[in-house]
Amino acid sequence: MGEVMEKNEKSDTSEEDCKINYRGWKIMPLVIGNETFEKLGAVGTTSNLLVYLTTVFNMKRITAANTITIYNGTTNLATMAGAFLSDTYFGRFNTLCFGTIASVMGLLLIDLTAAIKKLHPTHCGAITGKSDLCKGPTSEQMAFLLAGFGLVVVGAGSIRPCNLAFGADQFNPKTESGKKGINSFFNWYFFTFTFAKMVSLTFIVYVQSNISWALGLSIPPILMLISTLFFLVGYKYYVKVKASGSPITSLTQVIVVAFKKRRLELPDQPWKSLYTYIPPKSINSNLPYTDQFRFLNKAAILTPEDQVNPDGSPSHPWRLCSLQQVEEVKCLMRVLPIWVTSMVYHVAIVQQQTYVVFQALQSNRHIGNVKFEIPAASYTVFTMLSMTLWIPLYDRIIVPNFQRVRRKEGGVTLLERIGIGIFLSILTSLVSGVVENRRRTIALTKPAIGFNTRRGAISSMSASLLIPQLLLAGLAEAFAAIGQVEFYYKQFPENMRSIAGSLFFCGLAGSNYLSSFLITIVHRTTEGSAKGNWLAEDLNKGRLDYFYYMVAGLGTITLGYFLVCAKWYKYKGSGGIAIEVDMTQKPVV
Repeated sequence: MGEVMEKNEKSDTSEEDCKINYRGWKIMPLVIGNETFEKLGAVGTTSNLLVYLTTVFNMKRITAANTITIYNGTTNLATMAGAFLSDTYFGRFNTLCFGTIASVMGLLLIDLTAAIKKLHPTHCGAITGKSDLCKGPTSEQMAFLLAGFGLVVVGAGSIRPCNLAFGADQFNPKTESGKKGINSFFNWYFFTFTFAKMVSLTFIVYVQSNISWALGLSIPPILMLISTLFFLVGYKYYVKVKASGSPITSLTQVIVVAFKKRRLELPDQPWKSLYTYIPPKSINSNLPYTDQFRFLNKAAILTPEDQVNPDGSPSHPWRLCSLQQVEEVKCLMRVLPIWVTSMVYHVAIVQQQTYVVFQALQSNRHIGNVKFEIPAASYTVFTMLSMTLWIPLYDRIIVPNFQRVRRKEGGVTLLERIGIGIFLSILTSLVSGVVENRRRTIALTKPAIGFNTRRGAISSMSASLLIPQLLLAGLAEAFAAIGQVEFYYKQFPENMRSIAGSLFFCGLAGSNYLSSFLITIVHRTTEGSAKGNWLAEDLNKGRLDYFYYMVAGLGTITLGYFLVCAKWYKYKGSGGIAIEVDMTQKPVV
């Protein structure tokens, strides 16, 4: 249906666009199907890694938590390298193919660490009979595990920045139905992502925790292999955007030339006097002149020493840049202050993936009077459930109604959406602190339902009280995370859309590293204090609630900074003066 609408619309599509067969929603079953199986495979392993490292590899909690946050951070940071290679050399399709193969191999190695006894340490007390005596992994065992992690990092670094951009490539961005399709695609992409996480955090985690780690960890590589086959089926039908050379070169040229010409005076009407040139095969939209970052405009000053080819292009790109290039750099520089806020905001969400598992381990996870005990890692499914229920409601009901009332694309602006998410993350940390205080108080004042020699008493507080903070975390992600991805995709130049996708994951990497840094600093600072270590191995002896309140404080400062940046921000293509290409331009004397 979407394709028929696109064909019937009157739009200013170029002749090249008409040659491209945009299949839109018709090809989405293959694209989203591939993404679903890929997420099932990736999340099926990583979602329970924290428990795997503490139980099978006998790691201490703080070591395991830092290992996971650093692993997640490195995985997300690798997306920048994958995005650069995709946009510069290989294209998104080839990069995705390589990434899925690397992921299959990495997940298989991780599974072997559980299946082969020599590849993991002996279970605590299995030899001596003392449950408090644990032997950690050998260097060879850790090397094999890290090799699996490394391949997964390579795979994720290739897949994550390209998945979203590749799906959006299937819609025509110059038609109204194509624009609406792209907007909805971002929402439904995250819907499938959360659905995959829900399945992983319930079925796969249950198999891993209660039946067999070897069997449970064999499911993800199988699902990833299915994802690869699913993806290749649509080879003939995809829109494959070719790599257009390094976009980083153009950005670097602007900065270098602006520095070289820093002593020149800017003309009074730069949009008329500065050098304008747009390559005929450029896929980037023409950008209007804006007054922000005016020092970069000097890169487009045409001096008597500068030479221009007959076709209007500069003879020496490292001496003269076009105003279009300058405005593209400005797009990136406007985004960066907003991006910084994402790193601090997401620290609150990281805690709902790590320390909330430890909270669940020291809470009552039984349902009623039955013996069945919910796996601790499965509680994070409520974050996914919150997103899964909210996204269709937002996309199908809230957005159309807000569009009619406010007459804005999407109902609310992307920055408004991100701001709401940051506010909800603050609430998440505050609620987490209150619940942890209650859990700890009950554990210390009322009879425990169990005891673990390494972790301490298990509180009789029902672990279901952890659900509200997880639901809030899901809503925060539904607003901020999806808003960020769409924001970066739309605000970056078109030839940098894979890099735009990687920017979101680099923000997540920063969050994981920042979280690890905060955990380490708090652990070392409070370890010898009179009130004890906030992040003790036994949560009952620590003050995890204080840590949550500290994260909420950081979030409040971040929200204030974000509001200032949002007020200053100018959206790409708006609020400027249109640039006309003049082939008869003269040097500025």
